Amino acid sequence: MAKPLDLDIEDLVGHFETLEDPRSEVNLLHPLSSVIVIAIMAILAGANGPTAIARWANAKAKLLLKHLKLPHGIPQKDVFRRVLGTMKPDAFQACFNLWITALRTRAQQLSEVDRPTLAVDGKTARRTHDRKQNLGALHSVSVWASEYGLSLGQVATDDKSNEITAIPKVLSLVDLRGAIVTIDAMGTQRAIAKQIVDAEADFVLALKKNQRGTHKAVADYIQEQMLNDFRGIGARRIDTTETKHGRTEHRTYVQMPVPSSLPGLHLWAGLRSIGIAILWSIRDGKETNDMRYFISSLPVKVKQFAHAVRSHWSIENSCHWCLDMTYREDELRVRDVCLRENLAWLNRLTLSLLKQHPSKDSIVMKRRACGWDDDFMLEVLTGMRG
Repeated sequence: MAKPLDLDIEDLVGHFETLEDPRSEVNLLHPLSSVIVIAIMAILAGANGPTAIARWANAKAKLLLKHLKLPHGIPQKDVFRRVLGTMKPDAFQACFNLWITALRTRAQQLSEVDRPTLAVDGKTARRTHDRKQNLGALHSVSVWASEYGLSLGQVATDDKSNEITAIPKVLSLVDLRGAIVTIDAMGTQRAIAKQIVDAEADFVLALKKNQRGTHKAVADYIQEQMLNDFRGIGARRIDTTETKHGRTEHRTYVQMPVPSSLPGLHLWAGLRSIGIAILWSIRDGKETNDMRYFISSLPVKVKQFAHAVRSHWSIENSCHWCLDMTYREDELRVRDVCLRENLAWLNRLTLSLLKQHPSKDSIVMKRRACGWDDDFMLEVLTGMRG
């Protein structure tokens, strides 16, 4: 079993010591690194903005004064608002790279998953728009390591339609080597496929009608082969059935080599296979079904293909659902551009930290425990176990 990270508070503070302080010299009463660590701890405990962070910090003054350099006492809310509202989000996120890398390495050792599925998807914080300022709601595109429960990177936009430009940026923030990258249909672009292959990773990309020619060609070919039960083309199939929460779900995955006759085949870097995922669901006697097509650089290994497709959906359940229901991110009303993006990143970071803790409690209960129990808070923050 992998050992804990064995970090301490001083190790964490060190991640932020080279970060450029956005405050003027007259406002440097509180060390920048201490302000950031307090913000992380407060959000772990349930805070959702500068006022709540300051309130938590004052309640936990004894703990913070013991572990952090705070020569002028506990910072007030204006300090947290000024730091998080003026810090450039890309520089702020970059200073977490070593920490995230350490978490990823340990998660890999514990899970023994060498080829993680990196799900790329977007999420909107719906109430962060400001019509008077012509500011759209914050839309963040994230990379979620499904098997590890880790958010590896984030790029924000002010519109869902800008995902196409955000995806290459967020992929460039992450070490993709050896991973399987999954993206919904909006990100199924030739340049993005090439970027993934060039980074020594594989892709599984969903197809919809936004990729008109490729979608039609793949759908026509697969439906034609269905008539012959996929015989003679090297196809592989796997079926799964699950019953939970009063619902029965049957999934069929079929993967096959990409036909040499596929129009535009040479335009897709590394394209080796195509596939289909079919879902039948029965709940309360009502049946629904869904059919999705995919292109992939993976060889025909249907269990691997099925796992990648299924793992992609976990970003909704394991990440986005938690952010909405536990962090109440969809209710966030922050309209400052940098502040809302930096808070969104801290939400994802702290969610990742909570998921790394071995306790079987829910994320809600772990956040409560961080607020109640200082030792538990330090365990989550540093990876050390008492």
